[in-house]
Amino acid sequence: METVTISPKFQVVIPKAIREQLKLVVGQKVQAIAYAGRIELIPVRPARELRGMLRGLDTSIERDEEDRV
Repeated sequence: METVTISPKFQVVIPKAIREQLKLVVGQKVQAIAYAGRIELIPVRPARELRGMLRGLDTSIERDEEDRV
């Protein structure tokens, strides 16, 4: 766990170890969310990075006709 300091302009620096682990780059956007008394920063990733993330998902389950739109 790393501790950061809030600057007079309410800015924080993401520690290098975390930047490297999450592969963050200069100019990349993150979403800031207040959740359960804490701040979460979620990296915004391009949609093309999601390609293939569901590969291997079993889609052979039986569905009712009502499930189809």
